[in-house]
Amino acid sequence: MSRALTEAERILGPRPQMTLVVEDDRIVEIWVAGRAPHIRVRDYDGGRTDPAPTFDREGFPYSDIHWSGPAWALGLSLYPPEKETPMAQPDLTHIPLDQLSVSKLNMRHGRKKPDVSDILPSIREKGIRQTLLVRREGEGYGVIAGRRRYFALLELAKETGTNPLVPCAVMSEEDAASAIEASIIENVARLPATEMEQYVAFRKLADEGKAPEDIATFFGVTELLVRRVLALAGLAAPIRKLYADDEIDRETIRALTLATPAQQADWLKLWNSKTERAPFGRACRAWVTGGSTITTDKALFELECFEGAITADLFGERAVFADAEAFWAAQAEAISAQVEQYRARGWADVICLERGTYFQRWEYIQTTKKKGGKVYVEQRHDGTVTFHEGWVKASEARRAKRQTEDGEAPSPADAKPEMSGPMAEYVGLHRHGAAGASLLAAPAIALRLMVAHAITGSSLWNVRTHVCGARKNETHESVAASVAHAEINAASEQVDALFSALGAMRPRANGDAYSLCETFSALLAMSDEEVMQVLALTMAETLESGGPVVESVLHVCGTDLGRYWAPDNAFFELLRDKRAINAMIADIASPSVAESVAKESGKVQKALIRNRIEGGEAGKSIGPVDQCSAERDANLDWRPGWMQVPPTRLVKGAGCATVEAWERIAALFEGEDEDNSEPETEPCEADAA
Repeated sequence: MSRALTEAERILGPRPQMTLVVEDDRIVEIWVAGRAPHIRVRDYDGGRTDPAPTFDREGFPYSDIHWSGPAWALGLSLYPPEKETPMAQPDLTHIPLDQLSVSKLNMRHGRKKPDVSDILPSIREKGIRQTLLVRREGEGYGVIAGRRRYFALLELAKETGTNPLVPCAVMSEEDAASAIEASIIENVARLPATEMEQYVAFRKLADEGKAPEDIATFFGVTELLVRRVLALAGLAAPIRKLYADDEIDRETIRALTLATPAQQADWLKLWNSKTERAPFGRACRAWVTGGSTITTDKALFELECFEGAITADLFGERAVFADAEAFWAAQAEAISAQVEQYRARGWADVICLERGTYFQRWEYIQTTKKKGGKVYVEQRHDGTVTFHEGWVKASEARRAKRQTEDGEAPSPADAKPEMSGPMAEYVGLHRHGAAGASLLAAPAIALRLMVAHAITGSSLWNVRTHVCGARKNETHESVAASVAHAEINAASEQVDALFSALGAMRPRANGDAYSLCETFSALLAMSDEEVMQVLALTMAETLESGGPVVESVLHVCGTDLGRYWAPDNAFFELLRDKRAINAMIADIASPSVAESVAKESGKVQKALIRNRIEGGEAGKSIGPVDQCSAERDANLDWRPGWMQVPPTRLVKGAGCATVEAWERIAALFEGEDEDNSEPETEPCEADAA
């Protein structure tokens, strides 16, 4: 005879009993409702590490983990028994709902009422499956962990007009530290806490006597992370409030942790000022440190000998120099010492570039010390100093080569330039303006010069050839064997022949000014048709992969993708989403066929698609699933919506990179006329997950 359900069981539902078998301080067996549960672990990493992940009902990739370790390592306990922080064992009981409230020790105390619409239906139907963690506070009990379940029960109580008994685990009133720890564990495990919420909780633990290393050990985080959060304690209360209210961003608050109390006061004055503006982000860090942020790893000198101030940056990997001028004074001495060492070793010259000037490799040619190679010292504003050994300017190298070939030696008069640096700059800029204005009246010459820039590059042009960066070897092989790749290779051979006919090699991107002029000279000798041929190939080779520009080119050119692509082995190997597979079946066969095979494996469904494409006798190998299609004609021209122009989704509402790229720019090429766009492929209604 079954016993009558209590009021709590009727409202909250039955609670299964779990038994843990402990041997040698380890949980070795788990029993739920008298049976050993089957534990499955799914690692959702977005498919970044597993080359062949499994997909769930929603199409998200995960990796199955076959668990064989101890139960505590599975997450039933945060740490092994020998590492766990002692916590008072709670008493299990049922407490009337009206005696509960959210504890002030709950890390989300004081926040607005949470949205419980996602858990309310489940609690309404099946009751609460997990007890609330509470502690005695005054005449009632404060909820330490289970705030959202508590608010869901309040909603349920309003609906039913009852005051249900709530299953609770009651903690000791004296164990405040454990209560705070439990609240953080409960909330961090379910919802990501903000940095200020972590600060409040960690600060309470610190006030209870917990050291940063103890807090880090308990929660399984680094001590540096704990110290970073606790670094907010050094901020003035008004600044912390601004951060809590989302008035200032994370980068700014982290920069202010480096500030002295006086600097924080000055920053607040700027914040409250009506005429001045407080610095934010990187500007705030520069304002605090007195200029560009320079970390200690950039120093060429010994830090022990540095007399300036160094500030520990908890949010970076290294400390930073508080006084930039003092750093550069010490850095200059270290650079001078190394320059003297280079000269003592016999280098022709050591040239220190102006601070902030980049060493542009394409303006130089590398050579040896014996052939007159120099050392160029590059100094970045962030403190980085690089010594480039064995380089000479390309112009100097060409001049030296001509003099060697002509048997002439440079005279002393030639060594000194006839124009000063400012005069050379003055003359050069006026000639630059005249050249630019001349191109306005010569579009054919401008076209050739632009193509030369796109091929070779310059200090103002940085054009890179597209490189296939696919993660899968199958994708590389498929692209390399495609018709499009073959056509581009053929066009490349024709362009090589054009340059060869002019006695020149086809130029490559190197940014060298001489190579640029050499390419420009060759293009001037070509006809307009030949220049356009070179231009088309250059654009094809430098076209960015993915994104709206590819979709716009396909649309404007009216490309027939069927000419360049057909479903191959790599396509079927990478096709994993069963919703998309089922939608393809509905398109190439019919919705009824798609519905009939919705529960079949992805392998069987992909075989059916192959059968419909190839036709003939191909379908006999897949069994009775598609018997009627075994004698069908081949459908070699079929292409999924992904490979149409414009592309279409296979699953309604699902993310699709190519479709989203086209939707972003469709109005630019189609206007407001929606009749020009193809309708989306209707997704299969069957749940193929």
